[in-house]
Amino acid sequence: MVSALFLMAAATVTPGAQSGDYLSDEELDKVREAQEPSARIEAYLSFAQARMERIDQYRIKPVDPNYDIGGYIDKQLDQYVRITDELKNWIQDQYERHGDMRAGLKKFLELGPTQLEHLRQIQQSSDPYSAEYRKTLGDAIDDFNDALDGATKALSEQSKMFGVFKSAEKTEKTEAKASQAREKEDKKQLKDDKKLRKKDHEKGAPSDPDVQ
Repeated sequence: MVSALFLMAAATVTPGAQSGDYLSDEELDKVREAQEPSARIEAYLSFAQARMERIDQYRIKPVDPNYDIGGYIDKQLDQYVRITDELKNWIQDQYERHGDMRAGLKKFLELGPTQLEHLRQIQQSSDPYSAEYRKTLGDAIDDFNDALDGATKALSEQSKMFGVFKSAEKTEKTEAKASQAREKEDKKQLKDDKKLRKKDHEKGAPSDPDVQ
């Protein structure tokens, strides 16, 4: 039985929610195109980053009674949570299928902590809209932290799994190169022997004193 990588997988997703509720048409197209395990991880990571940038952009906007800026920020954070859950579900699914996603997991673990730290900085600071999105922000931090923990476990296990395969493949290549080197050396030795025999033949054998 394959163990669950995440503690809260899909816990924050509204039942029946569809990707179209929080992904743009362009993003949905990218999801369909990204069928390779690592490519899908990187796609979700880019979608999350786009929400982060929108949140930063609207947090510094002046209060305007004509616009629900706080509600918009809260919506972006809610989408961030849903994207994170899709990412977690994808990692879990590929982990169970033994899909090689090491490249995507490494990318996630390189860039993800920066996003998490940024979320925490937002949580520790304040703006005119903080009260409206504080709860969703907390959910986003917890969910993304869980995603990073699960990705760390997945990469560790996949490194063991595919690392052995890679080592065996490397060994085969090394042995093949060694065999080729030996064959090349044998050919060289044979060629040198032929040259030496030819040289001796051209000099002629020592004369026999009994032969006139």
